[in-house]
Amino acid sequence: MRALRRFAFLLSLAGALSLPAHAVDPPCVHCAEWNTPQKPFRIYGNTYYIGPHGLSSVLITSDSGHVLIDGALAESVPQIVANIKSVGFRIEDVKLIVNSHAHFDHAGGIAELQRLSGAQIVVSPWTAGVLKAGRVSSSDPQYGIIRATPRVARVKTLNDGQTLHIGPLAVTAHLTPGHTPGGTSWTWQSCDGGRCLNLVYADSLTPVSADGFQFTHSRKYPRAIADFEKSIAFLSTVPCDIPLSAHGDASRMWDRLDAREKGVLPDPMIDPSGCRQMADRSRDALQKRITGETGQKPAQ
Repeated sequence: MRALRRFAFLLSLAGALSLPAHAVDPPCVHCAEWNTPQKPFRIYGNTYYIGPHGLSSVLITSDSGHVLIDGALAESVPQIVANIKSVGFRIEDVKLIVNSHAHFDHAGGIAELQRLSGAQIVVSPWTAGVLKAGRVSSSDPQYGIIRATPRVARVKTLNDGQTLHIGPLAVTAHLTPGHTPGGTSWTWQSCDGGRCLNLVYADSLTPVSADGFQFTHSRKYPRAIADFEKSIAFLSTVPCDIPLSAHGDASRMWDRLDAREKGVLPDPMIDPSGCRQMADRSRDALQKRITGETGQKPAQ
């Protein structure tokens, strides 16, 4: 009886206490929409889109093994695996998984995808800490309003500008923090019929945050504005024939795919101005956020 009374007391105490925002995963308003099935397609050469419609996941293939960029939601894994098979490959042949940033909508599926493939996970140092811990970092601008990612057991870290190799494949990491302190964009080349193009998988560069977080005054993330500016400068100047992004809408990929399917020539998926346009939109969004936080408009 004493044990039962103690248990009842603890239950009542728990109900009386208000838990911090990060103690319970908040609901995901957009998850069903993000996870809408998408027919996979070849982007260019040996590069394929194999994610759901709202969250990009890209497969770069070779006879020696494949590279996967981003794992979408945990709920997206069956769709990603099926899409890989649909374009003629196997999840078991994915040898390397990399990530744009450690939010549940881009890294949520990584733990299960690693289990299914046995792939090596290589990410930025900040992202590695988040994936290993399986919880949202307090230095994340969205701390308190986003879900945690499933814990990833085996993670290696990379340096800015480091190129990772799987057989003939070479993908280069570019640290592009701002949206999170560990954001990473990826570049590589794919060839088709002897024509090789530069592909860029750009990390999100939107100044989105929990209420109360200020990019201009954060003690948890004091370099936020400087990081954004550095990352936007990278996206403005990187060689970029085919722009891709963690959310396809950010690079207007669906508009380009629709034009391709209508037979527009030359291939609308190739857009050498796309990365600069993304950078310009990010710069405008950042300036609007700075103005909202400080009340100071940019000099004319």
